[in-house]
Amino acid sequence: MSDYLADVRRYDPAAGEDVVAKIVSHLGIALRNRDSSLVSCSDENELDRVRQSWCAKKLGVEGEEAHATVMAVCQDMKDDRAKSRVTFYYLVAQKLGKLDTV
Repeated sequence: MSDYLADVRRYDPAAGEDVVAKIVSHLGIALRNRDSSLVSCSDENELDRVRQSWCAKKLGVEGEEAHATVMAVCQDMKDDRAKSRVTFYYLVAQKLGKLDTV
């Protein structure tokens, strides 16, 4: 848990441990495998899954707003070769103003 929190805090030093813990809990088994614990911004199918499973189902945001937000987070994290799924999801929720929904 502390590794996830430390990575999120690279982008948001004020990130709350409780919100990060909820994202970790939501992702569950996906975090056990290195490949599924990362987000690939070059894989459109991957980005569609983020839009559908995270933005639409969990945060209630669809369409252009979800697409633009996911792309903005890809841009924000462009210097990270390995983009942590927990950090990615946190930043999407933050940009959408939905951290309280997590």
